[in-house]
Amino acid sequence: MKKYDCIVIGSGPGGEGAAMQLSKNGKDIAVVEKYFDIGGGCTHWGTIPSKSLRHGVRTVLELRNNPLFANQIRNIDISYSRLLKSAESVINQQSSMRRSFYERNRVDVIGGYARFLDKNTIEVENSNGAREKYQSKTFVLATGSRPYHPNEVDFTNKRILDSDSILNMDYTPRSVTIYGAGVIGCEYASILKNLGIKINLINTREKLLSFLDDEIIDALSYHLRNQGVVIRHNELYEKIEVDDNGVVLWLQSGKKLKSDALLWANGRTGNSQNMGLEDIGIEVDHRGYVKVNNHYQTKEPNIYAVGDIVGFPSLASASYDQGRYAASKILKMADKRLLENIPTGIYTSPEISSLGKTERELTAEKVPYEVGQSLFRSLARAQITNHTVGMLKILFHRETLKILGIHCFGYQASEIIHIGQAVMSQKGKANTVKYFVDTTFNYPTMAEAYRVAALNGLNRLF
Repeated sequence: MKKYDCIVIGSGPGGEGAAMQLSKNGKDIAVVEKYFDIGGGCTHWGTIPSKSLRHGVRTVLELRNNPLFANQIRNIDISYSRLLKSAESVINQQSSMRRSFYERNRVDVIGGYARFLDKNTIEVENSNGAREKYQSKTFVLATGSRPYHPNEVDFTNKRILDSDSILNMDYTPRSVTIYGAGVIGCEYASILKNLGIKINLINTREKLLSFLDDEIIDALSYHLRNQGVVIRHNELYEKIEVDDNGVVLWLQSGKKLKSDALLWANGRTGNSQNMGLEDIGIEVDHRGYVKVNNHYQTKEPNIYAVGDIVGFPSLASASYDQGRYAASKILKMADKRLLENIPTGIYTSPEISSLGKTERELTAEKVPYEVGQSLFRSLARAQITNHTVGMLKILFHRETLKILGIHCFGYQASEIIHIGQAVMSQKGKANTVKYFVDTTFNYPTMAEAYRVAALNGLNRLF
């Protein structure tokens, strides 16, 4: 039986972050991956394929809206399956690159499904049914999550999809009903609508993405509706009927919605089943998420869990850093800080990114704040690229001028946010809105929005 210093279960961002940190510090590491290739859900059926699909759709849309190319592309058939093909090369590149990381750092990759026999021993069953045992001083669980499947919904029917199976859809539907208006639901509503597909977006709550700033929520709702998405709030499903002509979603309010396909995007489940976790005293909740402390330790101190298997924030970027943090605790590195100020990135069209407090939170906390805004339509770079929809909003303390929150909606929002993130992470007077006024930005750029927003906010002070 082979023994290791640490065995990482799962090769997605969380597993990779832990494995690389441990290996580079001289530990003998193995990674167990049940899928046939490296990269986890992020690479194969999550972030990479869906964002590649979005990029393809956005490119087609921009060409159709550009008078220089509109006539040439108008009659070209751009099908859903054809756009999905464009993602394959990116997936292959990402997976190959990540495999090289493990090879270069001498990390053993074990193919198969892992199950704990005790807190220091796992048994791995490969695709041929062969089993082998491995021992380790420590473990990092990074097995990710999958779409939540209610028992009463028949996901074997090709008309009922989730965020994984929609990436295997081999036709372009005329209409899709999306049940669930979280991040995944909103992203796919935006992607599919820009392909010319009719979209019903069913939200089980009062507003879209309620964790965002209210002004950003309103902007997202407006632009989705402006694109033609029909949004229905505060709705719960009653039943689903499927026949050869389509799928009918019955809502508890009495509404009936018929479409060619139904995308179920209402929640996720942690991949913790059949791993023997409960047998060794590790707590798992009803959605399959593993319970951990602030250092990502389970009830067994030598077993850590990171990434989507622990739930919020369920971001690839955060998962990678969680893996590195857990590894630092295994290595007893005192200087590694717990994650804070994690930006959100939501890849609707236009995209959204935010960091820090919202106006709603600051008002509830009775913090004296001010707002600085920059509308993209006033930026030269936005006018040149014809991406004038959007805004940057900076929230800062009226007295100290400390930056409290940054919220961006529009072109390159997920890139723009990092400038503000860098300033927010500074200590003392460096973390104030004045930084953006005293700094020279390239012109024309989208980054110039920070200077415009800062001046706008400071002009509100009296």
